[in-house]
Amino acid sequence: MTAHQASSASEWIYRLTADHADTRPAPASSAQSIAEATDRLGAEPVAWAVALSDELARVVIREVPELGGGAGPFDTLRMGAEAATLHALLLLADPETDPVADRTVPEESLLGDREFARRRLGLDKVLRGIRVAHAALTRALMNACQELAPPSARAEQFRRVSELLFDFVDTFSSRMTAEYLSEHDRWVTSGAAAREETVRSILDGRPVKLEAASELLTYRLEGHHLAVIAWCDNPAPDVTDDLQRAAAELLHQRGCTSTLVLPMGRTTVWAWGDPGASASTRKPATAGYPDGFRIACGSVRQALPGFRQSHEDAEHAARIAHLNPAGTGPVVDYPDVELAALISADLPALRRFVRDELRELAADDQHADRLRRTLRMYLRNERSLTVAAAQLHVARNTVTYRVKRAQEVLGHDLAARLPELMTALEAAQTLGPAVLRPQGRDAPA
Repeated sequence: MTAHQASSASEWIYRLTADHADTRPAPASSAQSIAEATDRLGAEPVAWAVALSDELARVVIREVPELGGGAGPFDTLRMGAEAATLHALLLLADPETDPVADRTVPEESLLGDREFARRRLGLDKVLRGIRVAHAALTRALMNACQELAPPSARAEQFRRVSELLFDFVDTFSSRMTAEYLSEHDRWVTSGAAAREETVRSILDGRPVKLEAASELLTYRLEGHHLAVIAWCDNPAPDVTDDLQRAAAELLHQRGCTSTLVLPMGRTTVWAWGDPGASASTRKPATAGYPDGFRIACGSVRQALPGFRQSHEDAEHAARIAHLNPAGTGPVVDYPDVELAALISADLPALRRFVRDELRELAADDQHADRLRRTLRMYLRNERSLTVAAAQLHVARNTVTYRVKRAQEVLGHDLAARLPELMTALEAAQTLGPAVLRPQGRDAPA
């Protein structure tokens, strides 16, 4: 920060600070963008912008739900909001900035705009999202100015914030509109758009000409199908190529000789492969995926209905992975989580069922987890203490103690509600915190 900057009326920008240092969200922008902004503004104003952008993305999705749709779209939206917020701070921090002079729109905002076009979201929804974010950003900056700027400078700073952001959002909207329309035209005239439209027609159950669709997709629709959905939990500005490679490699590891891979926006890939009738149980090694990469796999199914059904299975597996990210590995197979997927369609009802059935064993802490895991293994092995001990790698007496303690907590004989108990234990094992009682509340002694 220069001496001129420090002494200016805009000095309050450099005193912005984010709350709760231990729970601040990680930046969504590239490392280079964050480093450049930190060099010019300082670490705390950048952290303030990152935290505010996380909130802006949530506000926008609340007001325009179509712009959401999961972790990938949320991070894309957050990245665009973060880039625009940092850009606004850089303009405000320089007292010599002419509000109409800098008409740059951050590239990371344009990335999200292009994804909205490829997702076929209406331009009206994109522009409404921009207006909602602009209003929330203006309020946040006005509040910060009221708190941090010297009283003698507030009126001028309020005027500057209002003027600069009004011009910035006008320029921003114009550039985003142009980029959206350009990307929309490119996408509509590309072969990728035709393939995506055909796939969506199949998934929606609309009639398609089988031979023509297979030819367009260069993928045989009459065969067996293994569908996968790949996404990235903490994406870089563009990970689509890497996700496509990861999805294709997994399908080849599963024995698929022909594949269809479609990018769906910037952070998600849909893919299908034909493993034939004999490769349904082959599992790939999960090592080597980049950090944050996740893949959900459907069941192997056959013919045109199977193309749709396997994708639906993969969607259910992906939903389970989103509900309990820490409880599943980088690859989630639908057959492994099928029961949890079926009973979690009404998640609030399942949550009540698990907590009612397991009582204090539904606490989300280590002690309750040990009792649940032991009881589950004991029951799955037809009440064999020896087998359960071997699988848990503990002494037989340890299993005896834990089973006895779990039964005391439940307050009834294990056989009294065995199907319900096993279902609740499976749900707790697969879904974890999504159905358990938060730590510290009514945990067993």
